[in-house]
Amino acid sequence: MAAPNIKSGSSVTTVVGKTVGYAVTTSMAAALSNGASSGKVLKINSVYCANVDGAAAADISLEHYNGTTGFAIGKTIAVPADATQVLVTREAYIYLEEGHSLRAQASAANDLELVISYEDIS
Repeated sequence: MAAPNIKSGSSVTTVVGKTVGYAVTTSMAAALSNGASSGKVLKINSVYCANVDGAAAADISLEHYNGTTGFAIGKTIAVPADATQVLVTREAYIYLEEGHSLRAQASAANDLELVISYEDIS
């Protein structure tokens, strides 16, 4: 199954709200993944990127990866020192189907952290 039918009255039995943190590296890597046979869809409500370096700005790139190809959500977005950028909001949410992930990359190691709020729907 690629994603459960989330229409009202469907076979969806569980919606669990979750929040995770992720320290972004200088390599494009999965910050949140939906397993290939999870039987779930993940509804991404928000993604915040905080620069934890007190002195230097850093850039963040975020993409939706469908298991084969990455598509940019944000590309080299500057995050000033000690500041936060909102990358995804509840008004413009993103779904991760089975085998899909959110991937992130920072311009500097140990400078950026993501907080991702999502709904785990099954």
